[in-house]
Amino acid sequence: MRRFAYERPATLAEATRLLAEAGEDARVLAGGTDLVVGLRDDSVRPAVVVDLKRIEELQGEPIAEDGDIIRFTALATMSQAEHSPLVQAELPALAEAARVVGSVQIRNRATLAGNVCNGSPAADTMPPQLIYGAMIVVVGPDGQRRVPIDAFILGARRPGPDKRVVDLHPGELVVAIEIPRYEPPFGAAYTRLVRRRGTDLASITLAAAVAEDDSVHIAYGSVGPRPFLVWDDSGVLADPAADPERRATVLDELLSQASPSPRSIRAGPDYRLAMLPVLATRAVETALARRDGRVA
Repeated sequence: MRRFAYERPATLAEATRLLAEAGEDARVLAGGTDLVVGLRDDSVRPAVVVDLKRIEELQGEPIAEDGDIIRFTALATMSQAEHSPLVQAELPALAEAARVVGSVQIRNRATLAGNVCNGSPAADTMPPQLIYGAMIVVVGPDGQRRVPIDAFILGARRPGPDKRVVDLHPGELVVAIEIPRYEPPFGAAYTRLVRRRGTDLASITLAAAVAEDDSVHIAYGSVGPRPFLVWDDSGVLADPAADPERRATVLDELLSQASPSPRSIRAGPDYRLAMLPVLATRAVETALARRDGRVA
């Protein structure tokens, strides 16, 4: 591990100043479940680590109702999302995703914002946030901006000078995630494909939502450079009586962006592509049952 400066700012203004001064050589510490591993194995070599846990503006309830949105601060952990009655009642797909992130110890430390900022295509909480229409609240030297999560995710590292995987510029940090509240009838669900239970990374992550008008949103990850958000307004996927071939055609179109890597050790591309519509069908069925009040 290389030496680095460790800063614990008391305000957002101080934090953004420290990040701006260090530029690409700065790293933000919230939960630290990925950062600390990178520091230990020397794959991450920052000049400055900025700890967010003492920032005045980030104190208070980590998950709270704010009118027609549910707000998660940058310090809200997976465990808090998993066990929150508010999240369980109104954002069940997100609660389900948070519940399967790593081990209990990891979930007690890892933050929802950190899961997004890592930009991993396999991040469990990304698909639920995509179907729920999450907004990422970013603060930097030029003030505050809100970015739809689908635009915030840039994808896996690309060749060239821009190595960003999410839409964060030097000096900026995520201070909150805001998710709109949906009036019933509305249902959502999350599922994933893993080799074994426990701390294994998912071979497929997928969330689905069904609205009152039978429109369906599906978000899926771990099968390409970034998670994908797609939707169908035909009502076919939400109609149990629809022709199976028509349903299969619609699903194939929605899932056509999947391009799993042949180099993955978790599952081969053919297996992932075969299982993707199976998981999508299961998630849509559960979301539909929740919308109709048949399951919790």
